[in-house]
Amino acid sequence: MALSKEEVLHVAKLARLEFSPEEIEKYQQELNDILNYIDMLNEVDAAEIKPLAQVNDDTNNLREDEVRKSLTVEEALLNAPEAEDGAVIVPKVVGGE
Repeated sequence: MALSKEEVLHVAKLARLEFSPEEIEKYQQELNDILNYIDMLNEVDAAEIKPLAQVNDDTNNLREDEVRKSLTVEEALLNAPEAEDGAVIVPKVVGGE
């Protein structure tokens, strides 16, 4: 599969990008190289390969959950520009006026 110059221009327009003629040729070649590589990968017979969640045998070594000293609600609200009933008051950002 090869992208034509027109297809590269179309993709650039969709992305709202402007390129010089030299850049268009450069990106056309780069995109075609990428697509050719993808075609090569698609030819690999992977039917017998099991899907992987991760590529090595490492496991996450998570720490134990432990309660630590932290700010009280009152101390945390001292940093808020405005607070009410134990909550930070922020401007409405959804819905408009």
